[in-house]
Amino acid sequence: MFASLWWFAFGISATVNSAAPPSFIKGPISIQHYDGVSDDLLTAGLGKSGLAGPAPRYADASNPSGAELRRHAIYTNYRALVDMTPGGGYGVLYGPNVDANGNPTSGEGRIAGTEYIAYTDDGSGQKNVTLMVQVPIHFTADNACVITGTSSGSRGIYGAIATSGEWGLKRGCAVAYADKGTGMGVHDIRNNTVNLMNGMRIGADAAGTSSNFTADLSFAERATFNAATPNRFAFKHAHSRLNPERDGGRHTLQAIEFALWVLNEHHRQGRPALHKSNTIVIASSVSNGGGAAIRAAELDISGLIDGVAVSEPNVQPFPIGVFSIKQGTQPAVSFPNHSRAILDYMTTINLYQPCASLAATNVNAPLHAPLTAPGSTTDLRPNRCQSLKEKGLLTATDLAGQADEAQQKINAAGILVEQNLLQPLHYSSNVVQALVVTYANAYGRFSVKENLCGFSFGATDAAGNPAPATDVAQVFALGNGLAPTAGINLIYNLSLDGPKLDRAATSPSTGRQDLNLDGALCLRAVATDRDPVTGLPLSNALHADAARVAMGVFQARASGTLDKPAIIVHGRADAIIAPNHTARAYFGLNKLVRPFSSNTRYIEVTHAQHLDAFNAVPGYDTRMVPLHVYFIQALNLMYDHLKNGKPLPPSQVVHTVPRGGTPGSAPPLTTANVPPISTSPAASDLITFSNGVVKIPE
Repeated sequence: MFASLWWFAFGISATVNSAAPPSFIKGPISIQHYDGVSDDLLTAGLGKSGLAGPAPRYADASNPSGAELRRHAIYTNYRALVDMTPGGGYGVLYGPNVDANGNPTSGEGRIAGTEYIAYTDDGSGQKNVTLMVQVPIHFTADNACVITGTSSGSRGIYGAIATSGEWGLKRGCAVAYADKGTGMGVHDIRNNTVNLMNGMRIGADAAGTSSNFTADLSFAERATFNAATPNRFAFKHAHSRLNPERDGGRHTLQAIEFALWVLNEHHRQGRPALHKSNTIVIASSVSNGGGAAIRAAELDISGLIDGVAVSEPNVQPFPIGVFSIKQGTQPAVSFPNHSRAILDYMTTINLYQPCASLAATNVNAPLHAPLTAPGSTTDLRPNRCQSLKEKGLLTATDLAGQADEAQQKINAAGILVEQNLLQPLHYSSNVVQALVVTYANAYGRFSVKENLCGFSFGATDAAGNPAPATDVAQVFALGNGLAPTAGINLIYNLSLDGPKLDRAATSPSTGRQDLNLDGALCLRAVATDRDPVTGLPLSNALHADAARVAMGVFQARASGTLDKPAIIVHGRADAIIAPNHTARAYFGLNKLVRPFSSNTRYIEVTHAQHLDAFNAVPGYDTRMVPLHVYFIQALNLMYDHLKNGKPLPPSQVVHTVPRGGTPGSAPPLTTANVPPISTSPAASDLITFSNGVVKIPE
C-alpha cells in the first residue's frame, strides 16, 4: 500500500490515496481527464468532422507538445484503419457520430472521460510496453465492462482507437489498450534522441529508463555505427531484440488487469469491488491486435476474459498438417499451403510480386502503375522479372509469361485469387517490404547494428541517398511503427552504387536496378533456412540467422487451445493477413485440438480486405466493402451473448454486394451492400469442420 502516489499527466499532477498498482506497472502513471468539448477520449477534440478534415496543426512543428502529439496521433491512427469517405460508410454506418445502436446522429461524437497511461516492464527499463486505460464518463459500475484495444500492426498506443476503442467507449466500457512493445519507439542514432511515453523527444541519456525505446548500443558502438552508416534509426518493433509478438497476449492480459485496478481505484462509485465475476471482459482488436487477443485468451488461466471478438487477426497457428481447407469446389489446400508463418508467405510475395503486378489478370488493378527509382521514369518491374528468370526462379521466356508465372507462384503458396487485386497496391505502397524487413529483424532479435540482409532505416534525398530526417519531432504522431513511415525509409546498404533507397538499389548479383532482388532473396532465405535459388538448406552465415528467426516464429505461434466463446471475422480478399494461413487455419486447428469444447465462430466476408482505408481509392470503392462493419457486428453479437445469453451465430460466409459504378464515384454504401451476419444462415453459407476438412462455401 502507498499512502499517496503522484500521478503525472503531461505536465499536470494530482495526489491520490490508493492501493499499489499491479506489480508489472513501473514508473509514474499519467492521468488526464477530458471534458468532451475541448478535448476527448475518442477524437482528441477533433470530432467526427475534424477527423475527416485536414491534419491538425502545431504551434511549433519542430517542438510539439504532448497534447499536440496525442491529437495528431489519434488523427493519424483513426484514419489509417477505416474508410473516411461518407460514400464508404463513414458517419453513416460507423464513425464517432454513430451511436452504440448503429444510428447516425448529428453530433460530433466526442466522449468525455479519463485516460490513464503507464509502462509495464520487467524492471530493466528495456521493455517499457505502453498500457492505457480509457474510462468514458458514462461508465457505470453496475454495468461494468472492459474491452481490449491492443494496437494493430506495429502502431503506438492509439493504434486501436478507431476499432475496439470506439466501440467500447460508446458502450460505456473501459478500454484496455496495449502497444505490445512494438511502437512508437524510434531512436535517432545520429542525434541520440528517443521518444518518451507521450511521444515527446529527448536525449537518450536524459530519458534513461523513461525512454519508450533506446537501441542497445554502447557509446563506442554508436560512434562506430554512425561513422559507417550515418543518419539511421532504430525502430522498437524491429530492433528491441525482444520479439514483441511473442508477448502480445501477455501484455493484453496485463492491460485488462491494469483496467480493473483503475476501475476499482477511481470508478467503483461505492459499489462492491469489480473483478472477473462481475465485469464483462471482451478480448478484441484487429490485425496484430486481434492475434494478441486470441493468444491472451489461450493464456488466460485465471479466467479474466469472457469472450473474444476480433477482425482479420494476425494469428499464426502451429502448423499441424492433419487437416485441409477447401473452398467450394476448388482443390483442397493441404499443409504446407496453409498455416504458414506470416514471414514465410510474405517473403514469397515480396520476391515475386513486382513481376506478378505485370500479369494480365492484374492490368486493371487500381493504381496499377510503373515502379520507378527517384528521378527516373523507367518501370523497374520488368527488371525484376528478368532477374528472376536469370536466377532460374521463373522459366517463361517472355515478359508476359514471366509475370503470369510469378502470379501463379504466389497463389500456389496458399494465397487466394481474391487477394491478387490488392497486391500491386500493397507492394507499390511498401506495405510488403516494410513488413518483411521488420518481422525478420524482430523474430531473429537482431540489433540495429547487425543490418540484417543489408537493410537499415533512414531518410533519403531526392536521389535515394541517405540523408538527415526532417520530421523526427512528430514521428510519434505520424508513424506506424514500420519503415517506411514519417519520412524514414528502407535503405539497402549493399547496393552496388552505395547505400540507396530500397526501391532504387542496384542488386550486386545482377548488376541492375531490379527493386532490390538481392535483399528479397536474403529475406526469403532467413525465413525458410533454404537458398531460394537452389532450394538447398543454408550452410553459410545466413543459416545461423535463419535459426534465430525460426525460434522467434515458433514463440509467436498460437496453440489453438481456445475454449472461450469467440467470433473471428476476416475478409476473403485480405492481402496482408492471408486467410488460409491465419483465420481459416486457426479455425481448423481449434476444432481439431478442442473437438468438444471449441466455441469459436468464423465469419468470412466476401469483397472485404485488410485496410479499409484503401477502399477510398478509385477502383476499390467500386469493388470492396468495409470489413469494419462486420467487426462492429461481431462485438455487438459477443456482448449480447455474454450479457443476455443470446446464442452466437453459426460460422458462415457473408456474401456482400460491391457498390459498383464508376471508379472514384461509386454510389454510397448502404445496408444492402453489407447484409448482416445471420443468426440462421442458409446451409449453403455455413462454414464447417468435419473429417479433417475446413469447408468454406464460395
